[in-house]
Amino acid sequence: MRIVFFGSPEAALPALQGLLTAGHTIELVVTQPDKPAGRGKKLAAPPVKEFALSRSLPVYQPGRIRTAPGAPERLRAAWADIFVVVAYGQILPREIIDIPPHKTVNVHFSLLPRYRGAAPVQGALLNGETRTGVTIFRLNEKMDEGDILTRSETAILLRETAGELEARLADIGTALLLDTLDRIDEIPLQPQDPTGATLAPKMRKEDGRLDWSWEAGEVDRRVRAFSPRPSAFTSFKGQRLIVLKGAPLSGANACGNPGTVHRIAKEGLEICCGGGTLYRIERLRPESRGAMDAYAFTLNGRVRAGDLLG
Repeated sequence: MRIVFFGSPEAALPALQGLLTAGHTIELVVTQPDKPAGRGKKLAAPPVKEFALSRSLPVYQPGRIRTAPGAPERLRAAWADIFVVVAYGQILPREIIDIPPHKTVNVHFSLLPRYRGAAPVQGALLNGETRTGVTIFRLNEKMDEGDILTRSETAILLRETAGELEARLADIGTALLLDTLDRIDEIPLQPQDPTGATLAPKMRKEDGRLDWSWEAGEVDRRVRAFSPRPSAFTSFKGQRLIVLKGAPLSGANACGNPGTVHRIAKEGLEICCGGGTLYRIERLRPESRGAMDAYAFTLNGRVRAGDLLG
């Protein structure tokens, strides 16, 4: 099929590469504009753009596709059979959705209608879900509300972070997308049940702040959901500490106030949480420094039992 591909982050790359490997023709790649990144705020291209240019694919980067002059005309000129959207980052208007004969399909990393929105993977982890999946649906102008074509379900692994789960869903979604395109003319459309809908809005950096009065299981869900971005964090002596990895410790313990360093071990820092529970920080990243094991951070008396985080 002749395809216009809409996508921006790394999670969209398996689908784009899979379409090319399967023999589909990518007539145009539409992605977000380059944005400032890093301490130097130099312009950085989206991963999808970098990949597209490496394959000599034409790239289009409208600021706001709804209002970009000539956007519908540029897309019509591709003469695509279908538009495919994977984590593009903008809502398409009806004028664009309906251009190709097979309309526009979206690969969404949840089992719709649950977790509509920009952060379905993080939302599932935050809520302690044990299963999630990928849904391919026909796009409309509303956010993730179009009719469903296909779905694939999978278990969420015990220690899986958002980054790890998203990468796995990207691979699952690629296989599902290729199968869906092969059968696009014979798959019946299934309307979503709005009574089962939940939302997963975009996460803000401040949402990653840990509250040690939560029980350890909730802290763990937060750390996993915010890894690798926008990162879960706490503070120590006025310094921000990004918590990269950890685990709740089984069983309730006699503990001090929430946020108190209960014990220091080579496995990490044991922190008192709500309900007498304990969470062990295993890896962290101090402000303006690289990632390290939590135990290494305690050396030279930097942290002692009884100190307070947060």
